[in-house]
Amino acid sequence: VLMNPFFVIILAAIVLDFVLNLVANLLNLRALKFEPPTGLEDVYNSDEYRRSQQYTRTNTRFECVTDAFGLVVILSFWLWGGFNYLDQIVRSWGFIAIVNGLLYIGTLLMAHGLLMLPLSVYATFGIEQRFGFNRTAPRTFILDRLKGVGLALLLGAPVLASVLALFEYIRAYAWLYCWIVVTVFSLAVQFVAPTWIMPLFNKFTPMKPGELRDSIVDYCRRTKFPVRDVFVMDSSKRSTKSGAFFTGFGRNKRIALFDTLVQKHSTPELVAVLGHEIAHYRKKHILQGMIIGILHTGIVFFLLSIFVDSLGLYQAFFMEQPSIYAGLLFFGLLYTPVEMLLSIALKMLSRRNEYQADRFATETIEEPKNFINALKKLSSDNLTNLTPHPLYVVLNYSHPPLWQRVHAIQKHAAELATNSGP
Repeated sequence: VLMNPFFVIILAAIVLDFVLNLVANLLNLRALKFEPPTGLEDVYNSDEYRRSQQYTRTNTRFECVTDAFGLVVILSFWLWGGFNYLDQIVRSWGFIAIVNGLLYIGTLLMAHGLLMLPLSVYATFGIEQRFGFNRTAPRTFILDRLKGVGLALLLGAPVLASVLALFEYIRAYAWLYCWIVVTVFSLAVQFVAPTWIMPLFNKFTPMKPGELRDSIVDYCRRTKFPVRDVFVMDSSKRSTKSGAFFTGFGRNKRIALFDTLVQKHSTPELVAVLGHEIAHYRKKHILQGMIIGILHTGIVFFLLSIFVDSLGLYQAFFMEQPSIYAGLLFFGLLYTPVEMLLSIALKMLSRRNEYQADRFATETIEEPKNFINALKKLSSDNLTNLTPHPLYVVLNYSHPPLWQRVHAIQKHAAELATNSGP
């Protein structure tokens, strides 16, 4: 098996991914500074700044442990023939191939979830609790996991069964049919998620009439953003961290502000945050993401159709019998290097889009300083690391570091002031 090219490529990719993230984490720890960057001295006081650094250290070390544990688990299961052993058990039950596939993949996902559960518990009730963020009750934590499993069974299982059936029974152009099925499903989920799925986890309350709502409605009117309502999400039942997001499309698009955000920010600051979220719609970033996702799905299914019949792929995992469902999993591991590079590219694109959204907000709110204040408060409330290492940013950041965003906003605000001067 050591001469099997699939074995070598997949093993190298998994180990390289681990090593790259480990190096990035270690460099990120070394990048921590005794003093905050110039221009961000007012984000934290001295005690809060030390606390933010300790939060970064704790989370980074925990991430290293989690990654190492995940690496040991997958390599042990793989090299000891676990994939084939489970396959033989599932086949012995005598079901048809589609059911075998659902049981095989479902068992692996469930086992992985159970193995990672203690780490998730520690992250929530250990780390987040220690730093004052956690408000998740054990009952809520358990219900969230059960709801996630329920949605996977209700939504994920039928889609997986469709993909397996198409590749099993309609080999010619199966990848194209799978692409269509998954694309339609994904669009449907995005359409119904704001009104049907997300409320399963959080309560979304239309913002009450008052100064804040009036300011938001006026801003939306000025920026020609057709919004039916703005919602406040009860994020405080899980965490004290703040945020806002935009989701859905068509009539079901929704802007949601965390209740913790509303509690901690002034009306001008909240309008600035809202302006940033609206910018993603106005700049067509959401449409862009959907198109990229659809194209990516098609490429993945096309490549899957090429490799799913490669006996070497199954031999690399010590399989006695090839199957579509096992091939689907193994191809996912084979695709690791491409996924790694794609993730870096998409995060780079995301950071570019964030700069564009910041520029839009800067141009459309009354005072750009309110936006800067909002970003600084968000960073302070979330104990954000102010000095991330560039490699860690490349691998993990969908938003630019705070100091880069503040500098860009200040520069653009100065340009606007100069251009609008006498």
